[in-house]
Amino acid sequence: MIVVGAGPYGLSLAAHLRGLGVDYRIIGSPMESWKSKMPKGMLLKSAGFASNLSDPEQAFTLRQFCIEHGSPYDHLDLPIPLETFSAYGVAFQKCCVPDVEDEELVSLIPAPEGFDLRMKSGLSFRTRKVVIATGLTYFRHIPELFSALPSDKLSHAADVHDLERFQGQRVAVLGSGASAIDIAVLLNEARVTVQLISRKPAIIYSGRWGGSGSHPVIRRLARPISGIGPGWKHRLCADLPWLFRYFPESYRLEMAETFPSPSGGEPMKHRAETVPLLMGRSPQEVRTSEHGVQVRLLSIDGNTQIVEADHVIAATGYKADVRRFPFLSSAIVEQLRLVGRTPRLSANFESSIPGLYFIGHVSTATFGPVMRFVFGTDFTSRTISKQLASLRPRPWRESPRTSAGQRRPPVSTSSARKYL
Repeated sequence: MIVVGAGPYGLSLAAHLRGLGVDYRIIGSPMESWKSKMPKGMLLKSAGFASNLSDPEQAFTLRQFCIEHGSPYDHLDLPIPLETFSAYGVAFQKCCVPDVEDEELVSLIPAPEGFDLRMKSGLSFRTRKVVIATGLTYFRHIPELFSALPSDKLSHAADVHDLERFQGQRVAVLGSGASAIDIAVLLNEARVTVQLISRKPAIIYSGRWGGSGSHPVIRRLARPISGIGPGWKHRLCADLPWLFRYFPESYRLEMAETFPSPSGGEPMKHRAETVPLLMGRSPQEVRTSEHGVQVRLLSIDGNTQIVEADHVIAATGYKADVRRFPFLSSAIVEQLRLVGRTPRLSANFESSIPGLYFIGHVSTATFGPVMRFVFGTDFTSRTISKQLASLRPRPWRESPRTSAGQRRPPVSTSSARKYL
């Protein structure tokens, strides 16, 4: 078993496999996107209780980490800084999954009774089962209108870790979700000239996770707490992902695209009051000039205006598409049965190609919106690890990495082509 990806989903699954004695290898750079891609100073939209990676005993929690490191923590209404969550994820990896191999997959092709994998380093090996857990890395969405802009004038929200580089520039941020609002607020507080542009007529804030109102019982009945936000619809999606896959395909695809709707976190509401907003405006034309980037906007009332910026940040989300995995061979892509543009998955996350599993954001159309949140790691990890443990053909064999803290020694290309 090979787990490709060492973010929250890959690490959680590996922790469960390790706990059950299922032989595995995990490749990837631990928490790389969280550490080096997302904007410094960003706040997680998820509540503290819903931001745990999953281990078999549910012992290594964010709460425990924050207590041990003296970081502020609350189950509901204290926002979690990106830096705190990233550090927690790295600590989780060192404790629960010490054998991560820092490799990058560049090729996955079918082989007799399994798959051949080749790494960027040149290492290659064969396995019967592969789990793709690469997160959002390959799914950045930039509106086609802006896609022709040169890279020095356009960035996706996932590529603006260091906002200080925009000092002295005029920046236009596209979007109305948490990423767009956070980036616009952080730029504004850094005294960067920024404008937030959105087709939406107004910014929506998700509200406090714990709800509001004087009577706690009535408040919880009206808007119950869930792992992806307050409300009954959120609660059902968060707690019953196994049921979601039985809904009509058209409904699942719509939910994957639209729910939860883009919104900012409640803690940003006050901080965003001084951010210049251009709401209810749709970009119609984009061009570069000696003055930077010019964007022609059409407002709801039919008026147009030109906005000039030195740089555009597209905080326009992600669109899962199996064809955007650069390492998947065409032979695999052509064999996959799809729901929309994502793999059709079994109750155990297995695709139509036996032995090939997909987890995280790419599984949203099968298991629902919870798969876009860290909260979905627990259901995913327990489901797959139990199934694999039940299929295990032989007892766990001794290997150099069975002792905590030890790492499997490098495997040469000549000796690695064997089944795991």
